[in-house]
Amino acid sequence: MDAGTEGPPRVEVRARGLVVTDGPLSRRVRVALRYDPGSEPPAVRFVFPGGSTWTFPRTLLETGLASPTHGGDIDVWPCGRVQTVVEFHSSDGTEVVQFDSSALRRFLRRTYAATTPVSR
Repeated sequence: MDAGTEGPPRVEVRARGLVVTDGPLSRRVRVALRYDPGSEPPAVRFVFPGGSTWTFPRTLLETGLASPTHGGDIDVWPCGRVQTVVEFHSSDGTEVVQFDSSALRRFLRRTYAATTPVSR
């Protein structure tokens, strides 16, 4: 690879989520939030333990931090002042995961920093 042809670094952040269930027991889960600056259109990936991965537009996550939004099999909405819910729909059912909004905002800031050209 020629010098200068490398793309911006990929972003990966670990976040704690709370899997919300109908029953009395919810469980905590570590989710890898990933972003590849070379992806077009810009998309984020949520990778769950066991390898389950959901990829969706970065704008969906950003919009969902402020107001309810829907895109494909994903719904995102604010839950109170400090939490955000991400709901994943598949043929196997629905998984609802609650995150601290601050962790998602930090992740988004890093994704935008990774795509901002650096002046030298």
